[in-house]
Amino acid sequence: MHVQQIISMAFVMGLVGSFHCLGMCGPIAMALPMGHRNNTSRLLGGIIYNLGRVFTYSFLGLVLGLAGDFLVSPKIQNTVSIVFGSLIGIYLLLPSKTKTSLRIAPSQSLLVRLRKQIAKFLYIENNSSLFGIGMLNGLLPCGMIYLALTSSFLAGSALKGSLFMFSFGLGTFPTMLAAVFFGSFLNQHIRSKLRRLVPIFLFFMAALLIVRGMNLGIPYLSPSLPMHASTEAVNCH
Repeated sequence: MHVQQIISMAFVMGLVGSFHCLGMCGPIAMALPMGHRNNTSRLLGGIIYNLGRVFTYSFLGLVLGLAGDFLVSPKIQNTVSIVFGSLIGIYLLLPSKTKTSLRIAPSQSLLVRLRKQIAKFLYIENNSSLFGIGMLNGLLPCGMIYLALTSSFLAGSALKGSLFMFSFGLGTFPTMLAAVFFGSFLNQHIRSKLRRLVPIFLFFMAALLIVRGMNLGIPYLSPSLPMHASTEAVNCH
């Protein structure tokens, strides 16, 4: 996948998925320790908080991109993309009780520890705590983040994986920054409605992964993968 395709695809994914993020992580953005800051200072604080999230996303993308570079060859990249997309689609069709039983206990334990650490930062009113909250926020379990990380895993390299997650984070930036200022208008009823949109977002991303893996030659959506690139390189010697 070319760099331009990575940036555009990831940014759109983040922009669309940010409404899901608003429903799930909006309470954290609303609870940031801003004290009695003026609007300029709140803007700076909101940017620092969101940069913390983007930093974590970029680091995770680097790790997953590096792993994908070693574990997934270009020849099977499309197949892996289709498999991941299909698994997400199957998950969406499962009954709610089955989905609950599939949750792994350690992940719940990790979630509790992350929330406790975030809660500690919420009592510290400085920019360092805001950045720390953003970093920890980026580690919270989230379906949209998992989908983005799957794409970074298939990006082809550590650099591309990191760039994908960085661009994804930038896509979520406008909505999550707005939550810092207008969070008081996002009551529980609105957030509940936004959470109900999660299956729609998951379905959209599952379809995107499947179409991407079909190698249809559609720019940005399903770019053609040069399957014989390695063979041509050998013939040059």
